[in-house]
Amino acid sequence: AYIRKHPLDIPPPSEKDWLKDDEEDFFLQDPDQKGDALPQPFRMVNKLVMAVFENAMEIIERREMLREAQKLKVQPTKFFPTAEFQVTGRANCLAVSGKYIFVGLSMGLAAFKVSDCKEVCAWDAVKTEICAIRASDLGNECHILLAVDEMGLVWLFFFHKESFLLIKILNEMEDISKRNTSVEMVLSLGGDYAGVLLQGNAKAWLEIYRLPKDSWLKEMEKNAGAAEACREKRSSWTSTDIFLLQESPVPANKADAKLSLPVLLLQVKPPKPITGSSFKSPLDALKKVDDGSMLGLGYNHLIKDSQWEQQEAIFRSTYREYLEAEGERESKEEIPRRATFHFLLPSRILQVGPEMKVQPDVPAGISVHWDGSHNLCLYLLNRPLKEKVDSDPKPDVVWPCAAPIACSAVSSCSRYLALACEDATITIWDKHLGYPLSVTAILEERLIRGIHFL
Repeated sequence: AYIRKHPLDIPPPSEKDWLKDDEEDFFLQDPDQKGDALPQPFRMVNKLVMAVFENAMEIIERREMLREAQKLKVQPTKFFPTAEFQVTGRANCLAVSGKYIFVGLSMGLAAFKVSDCKEVCAWDAVKTEICAIRASDLGNECHILLAVDEMGLVWLFFFHKESFLLIKILNEMEDISKRNTSVEMVLSLGGDYAGVLLQGNAKAWLEIYRLPKDSWLKEMEKNAGAAEACREKRSSWTSTDIFLLQESPVPANKADAKLSLPVLLLQVKPPKPITGSSFKSPLDALKKVDDGSMLGLGYNHLIKDSQWEQQEAIFRSTYREYLEAEGERESKEEIPRRATFHFLLPSRILQVGPEMKVQPDVPAGISVHWDGSHNLCLYLLNRPLKEKVDSDPKPDVVWPCAAPIACSAVSSCSRYLALACEDATITIWDKHLGYPLSVTAILEERLIRGIHFL
């Protein structure tokens, strides 16, 4: 017989006896789960492990969806280099012209063939570092090169029969304190003109050169004939002649062939700030205008200095709260030191006189706009040569814009001109017809820094 030793007591309630919110759904639960229930703290561990697995599965599913979406996209073709060429030192820049690749090195220039990537010529006479190169093909294996070194000097080279020939340093000065540096250089298509933007002593200006490429080709043919005659003469020399030649050597720079120098055609300076007028009557202002067929730069006006000051005072008193909130600082208007310029082929906007001969593939003008300026200035290049170049020529055509011009671009065919202003407006001009094709406004508070034709 079983005899209970202790009195029968009511056991304390356990966790299984607690009321649950989902007790009404007991018929949906697995009946075998009652026997599988785990005591604490194992249930908490199980819950954490299951959460980790669920998160891992969500990440895996999301990555699989991204992988499938990536497969549906068009994959770009991967290209690997087919050849390489070795250079001496560090390569800073390169330019392709015809069948040659010109590379600017830490010590001079080098030319390579495109076909086999072999070096054909090198120039390191001055041991200077070349930072930028522009090249143009003249035909007959002749090329023009503009190179800028680390000191800002612009070197003009003529490349002929796999050899470099230095023509001139465009901005060379004997006095180092007066030396100016190159900021930008542009070589026209075909090598007829070259433009160099220079800075020095808190000033900036643009120089346009006419390159006598036809004379260079003729001179190189003559030099080739003279070199052949000299080679034949050397073959007939005796031992005594060779001994005398070794006693009186000729310097290498004097033995090189000399070519015609480029001609300075234009020297364009940035526009001066518009100040108060000194004219007493409208007739005096009209006398300063050459003709009434074009718009000017805004210098010939009748607004006095006192009127400018009065307008400035009214503006500041009206918008004082906004000016103080922005913390605007008073600063004098500075002359711009940066410019963007393009060589333009003949078109209707560049009217050339009947006495000037125009070639369809030779630039007839140049467009220039300075930083912060509303005006696009066009200058004709087909002008007679003068003994003294005008240091501040007037533009032949002026296009005023509603806002300062931020950047510009010219299409490869030179027919279309794109102007992007600081108010985020892009205008496409047809230079042949002389009217705008489209005007596009970008979203507000967007500053356009560059524009290109594709």
